[in-house]
Amino acid sequence: MLKRSAARLLVLDPENRVLLFKFVFDEGPLAGKQFWATPGGALHDGESFPEAGARELLEETGISASVGDEVFQKRVTFLTPTGQFAEADERYFVVRVSDDAVDESGQETSEAQYMKAFRWWTLEDLANTPDTVFPEGLAAMIESLIVT
Repeated sequence: MLKRSAARLLVLDPENRVLLFKFVFDEGPLAGKQFWATPGGALHDGESFPEAGARELLEETGISASVGDEVFQKRVTFLTPTGQFAEADERYFVVRVSDDAVDESGQETSEAQYMKAFRWWTLEDLANTPDTVFPEGLAAMIESLIVT
């Protein structure tokens, strides 16, 4: 099984909406699957989790920002688009943004192939969607971060 370390980003706007990307697979082992997920991705050799988070944030969203402290860690197993099973150590970081501008032009070719849309989600949206959203329990994660 492939081992994968990844930085995932909880990008929150001033209204505490979270940015998610829609992944759609038209071919290969995941053909017909689609889901929403946070920005982020695998660490490159020698990269720390926060460094990977900042790099992935810029590539996938066009947002240049350092990431804060790690707020969550999850271990998940999933099937990759190439048909391999991966066991991932995912570390989550919060990024607060002042607006909802997203620039997808920096995405790698492989990302653009699967990442078909983005959307800012409210907690109510997350609670009521029939769509698959990763990570599981995302609404509760965000609720625990919001200071009221």
